[in-house]
Amino acid sequence: MNKISSVPRVVQIWLYIGLVMVFFQVVIGGVTRLTDSGLSITEWAVIQGTIPPLNEGEWNIAFDKYKVAAKKQYESLHGDMTLSEFKVIFFWEYFHRLWARLMGFVFIFPFFFFLWKKWLPSWLVKRLGIVILLAAMAAVVGWIMVASGLHDDTRTWVSAYKLITHLGIATTLFAFLYWTCLRASQPISADSEHVKLKRFAWGLFFLLIVQILFGGLMAGMRAGLVHPYWPFFVQGDRLLHILSATHESGLDGIVDYEPALFVKGLVQVLHRFTAYLLFGLVILFSLKALKANISVRLKKGLYFLIGVLICQFLLGILAVINSIGHIPIFYGALHQAVALILLGSLLFVNFQFRKGGN
Repeated sequence: MNKISSVPRVVQIWLYIGLVMVFFQVVIGGVTRLTDSGLSITEWAVIQGTIPPLNEGEWNIAFDKYKVAAKKQYESLHGDMTLSEFKVIFFWEYFHRLWARLMGFVFIFPFFFFLWKKWLPSWLVKRLGIVILLAAMAAVVGWIMVASGLHDDTRTWVSAYKLITHLGIATTLFAFLYWTCLRASQPISADSEHVKLKRFAWGLFFLLIVQILFGGLMAGMRAGLVHPYWPFFVQGDRLLHILSATHESGLDGIVDYEPALFVKGLVQVLHRFTAYLLFGLVILFSLKALKANISVRLKKGLYFLIGVLICQFLLGILAVINSIGHIPIFYGALHQAVALILLGSLLFVNFQFRKGGN
């Protein structure tokens, strides 16, 4: 039997505002990465960092710190950068950090107010505690990621492995918070008896998580640049040459991937074939589910899932074929944003199979 949530409407709206803010934080982080902005702020000043440089002298100091701390990136990519151009990349990293601080304010003050008013059920308080923990982990790992690209004359960007750790935590935060929003706002569905479909749906969810992490490696390694063609057989001999570089396939080539092509080519192959696999399995799952006796809500969720899946697949192709010399900011950022929407749509479908109390 369906039952109406006992969570007050104002709390539900607050939760969804937080979800939207997490979504945009991940997207802003993607733009920060694509614009090479992540190393522009060389210190982690939680309080003082709220205020950006306010005059020409302070801007020159910040620029000089970037030239020293991110020497490899500056000399390799931005050796002719002007102060005005530096302000642009500084803006994106500053905006990314400022948005994180804003999320904290939007969360913490209403949380204590709702707690005082006793509007938060015990299950929700526990889940929000996990949300706080995940957000703190994302912040700490985010700085560890940034620090990996500073004061290292061999590294042009941050470590791709630390980047996917940061991305993985942020994605987990988004998914966990969205599931919490659904629990707080949606009546229990009538589809919980479809056990096989439920298992299939959760398998797709974990496959999508793997694909998002492969996408993080693609971005962190700039792997799209090594073979900007679709499908594979276009200039396929180039890809085969990249993958045949077995001297780069050892541990050293995996750790020090920046000068290597093999690992980047392998990551691109894994990301592309996982996309094909995911596309086929989601379509198969949707067809199976639509043939079953399911609720109207689940049917609508499946149609939306298929639509987002097709958009994401096409955006992936556009991002790859436009990665000639540089990763396209528009397609890259949009591809990451739609990946989160795809994750959310799959979670919505999964939620329809949920039993009460889960």
